[in-house]
Amino acid sequence: MGMKDMLDMDFYRGKRVLITGHTGFKGTWMCHVLTRAGAEVTGYALEPSAAPNIFELSGTREKIRSVIGDIRDLEQLGKTFDAIRPEIVIHMAAQPIVRESYKNPVYTYETNVMGTVNVLECIRMCPDVRSFINVTTDKVYLNKEWEWGYRENEELNGYDPYSNSKSCSELVTSCYKNSFFMDENRDCKVAISTVRAGNVIGGGDFSADRIIPDCIRSAMEGQKIIVRNPYSIRPYQHVLEPVMTYLMIAQKQFENIEYSGNYNVGPDEKDCCTTGKLVTMFCRQWNQATGEHIDWENIADQGPHEANYLRLDCSRLKATFNWEPTWNLEHAVKRVVDWTLAYKNQKDIYKMMCDQMEEFICQASN
Repeated sequence: MGMKDMLDMDFYRGKRVLITGHTGFKGTWMCHVLTRAGAEVTGYALEPSAAPNIFELSGTREKIRSVIGDIRDLEQLGKTFDAIRPEIVIHMAAQPIVRESYKNPVYTYETNVMGTVNVLECIRMCPDVRSFINVTTDKVYLNKEWEWGYRENEELNGYDPYSNSKSCSELVTSCYKNSFFMDENRDCKVAISTVRAGNVIGGGDFSADRIIPDCIRSAMEGQKIIVRNPYSIRPYQHVLEPVMTYLMIAQKQFENIEYSGNYNVGPDEKDCCTTGKLVTMFCRQWNQATGEHIDWENIADQGPHEANYLRLDCSRLKATFNWEPTWNLEHAVKRVVDWTLAYKNQKDIYKMMCDQMEEFICQASN
């Protein structure tokens, strides 16, 4: 079982797939891949928060069934499940920003914990669901600032409200799996996995308080990029890496429930790098593509606590599925710059996403 199996998207043709958080950056890329594969895609999420946003720029709203709703609203979510009777559910709705979680901890917990409870409760009431993926984060682990990668059996206890709420989401998923999705023989009736991804970059991320969007905003305005934690080490990867991997796991566990479990989804060790190195890479790619000369400076702002050192051990994913990352970090950054310049120059965003997706699939299949 190799990468060719991973990217056999014919499996999704005609499948009823529900994505929560579909209006976000990662959710939009997920919708894009699934609609190209011929799936019947329904999204459930709030209206996009950023302006501009990739959901509108790519025309995704017109290509899927888009339900605007709050993940905390169990009644509306239940009605959506009843209407479409999904076979596969991918849960990505979240309050995803560490700094925001310090400002709004209650909302962060309501969304990330009770939102997960609500999704699982709807799955419990919907007999059609065969495969469920809960997307959490690499920050679910108790961070000991050590230099090796965290494995799936390490202790879950995120430090800040965002990370901790995602640790709770993992525990909720495990509880529901044991309490409601086992038959009398303790065999699981629904294939359930949680996936813990690293820091994702890609074209169309306009979020506040994320390093690549900050780079892009500064570059487009011709200003020096401000970096607040240049020595923090993170596992950076292009958005297509986790999106394709989530779809692979959802498919494999749909076909064989033995593949259910917890999986880290991150880059190889060489692409776990400091924020400063990532920004230097971005500046180099931007300057090559535009002929401009942008640079960055270190301004530590003494903001709230964030982990300094974080990397994932993806041995389980590699051993189980013969999986390998497709794009290295340099190439990922290049594709972010390409996307951004297409947006800046008012080119066709949908076509740019199609081209990048097809390039990725072609390379992953070889």
